[in-house]
Order: sequence, then structure tokens, then C-alpha cells
Amino acid sequence: MTTIKTEYKPELNKRLSIYALRGLALLLIASGTVFSIYSIVQNVTIPVFGVATSGAVFGALVVYLGIRNFLSVGKLKTEVYKPNAQFSFDNFKKRKVKKVK
Repeated sequence: MTTIKTEYKPELNKRLSIYALRGLALLLIASGTVFSIYSIVQNVTIPVFGVATSGAVFGALVVYLGIRNFLSVGKLKTEVYKPNAQFSFDNFKKRKVKKVK
């Protein structure tokens, strides 16, 4: 007797949510890149605490946050795509950390 393995396919709403989050992360990366390039070409400076800071620095920061977000969505995808994954408010409770003396 042969058994056929069926691949688990997550629900459509889970897949769409992950696609939307990935799309937003890519949009964040793209906007940071465009702003960095624009800031370099147009010599944009932004005053921060009285010091003129290049706009490319802020663009690079947005790119960094976008990459971090994109990687976090990848980790989230592995958790959400598990067959037994389900939403629970218990996942959002703050855990108390015990101090070691």
C-alpha cells in the first residue's frame, strides 16, 4: 500500500497577510533607497538638534528598518504556516522575567 503525502497549504487569509506584510517591507526598503539617492543627488540636509544631517542617513535608516521588517516577516511566516497555528491573545501577554540572584 502506498501513501500519498499531501502538502499542507495554509489558509488564504494567512497567505494574503504574509504577502501584504512582505509587500509593505519591500515598499519601505524601496522608499528608503529612493530617498537616500535623492538626498545625495540634491544635497538634502535635515536639521537635527541644530546640526545639519544628510538626508541619506535617514534613508539608510529606513532601508535598515525595512530589511529588519522583511526578515521578521520571514520568521513570522514559519510560525503562521504551521498546521496547528492559531490566534490567541495569550501570545501578547507580557512575560515576567525572574531575576537571578
